[in-house]
Amino acid sequence: MTTSTPAISRRDADNTVKGSKKPGRRRFTHGRGEALRGWAFVSPTVLLVLMFFIAPIGLVIFMSGSDWTLLGGFNETNSGENFENVLNDPMLAESVKFTLKYTLWTTVILMPISFFLALLVQEARRWNNFLRIAILVPSALGIASASLLFYALYSPQVGPLNGILSKLGLMDARESILGTPTGALWATVILIVWRFSGYFMLLTMVGLQAIPGDIYEAASLDGATRITQLRRITLPLLRPTIAMVMILSITGSLLAFDQFFILTKGGPNNSTMTVVLLIYRYAFETRRDLGMAAALSVLVLIALVLINVFQLRAFAGKRNGE
Repeated sequence: MTTSTPAISRRDADNTVKGSKKPGRRRFTHGRGEALRGWAFVSPTVLLVLMFFIAPIGLVIFMSGSDWTLLGGFNETNSGENFENVLNDPMLAESVKFTLKYTLWTTVILMPISFFLALLVQEARRWNNFLRIAILVPSALGIASASLLFYALYSPQVGPLNGILSKLGLMDARESILGTPTGALWATVILIVWRFSGYFMLLTMVGLQAIPGDIYEAASLDGATRITQLRRITLPLLRPTIAMVMILSITGSLLAFDQFFILTKGGPNNSTMTVVLLIYRYAFETRRDLGMAAALSVLVLIALVLINVFQLRAFAGKRNGE
């Protein structure tokens, strides 16, 4: 005896096929909805980046190839004449030389101080909170406010430093600390170290606290001294943090403007003229030429990108070489 299977009608078959397609359509619709929702969340950030980063860079690039004065506005394109004028300006070489010198001294002094301050605060048991607050307080000040504070300290009329240095026989009480090229440089370096050492200390502390304590315990059991642990454990594992701090320090020093504008105005005799201060002079003081200022800004941007790429590759190469 044989059993027969019921026949499936055409309508049932069509409904089965249509029903099998519905989950795919639902997944497609759901995927489109998720994508649109994601773009809705991202779009404000994209608009901000376009408005305040991409568009200004595009405008500066366009201005760098144009005759664009401060009062007259855009006149015509000049096919790279601004770059030629900037590169032929003797002040450019002097400003680059001083900026590199200032960057070197600031980074060489600031990074070790912030590193050892981080070690001190991490190892301190008593007065830990007091030390952290005392070191971080200068970081709460803006660079302009800190520059005005130090300008008052360096002033021969109201500042106390001239009297102290004159009593020690280091300078005449009637002279100004900012009146000589060497004094102006070191006065600014001291300001920056005081202002940013707490901030870089905080970044270094984050990197130190990310190192597992078990590694130090195992090293202590193996007889490793504190110096050996510092060389073999702390510094290698802290390399990404050191790279970040160095990049921030070098980039910030190369773009120095506020402290020199407030303390020295580029003097004495243009001895403390930074590249960014030279851009300001091109645009608003000596030439009032926004085209030349934009051309120098483009050159600075290219130099910063190359320097940061070199630093990142150098640290990555060292890390891969271990």
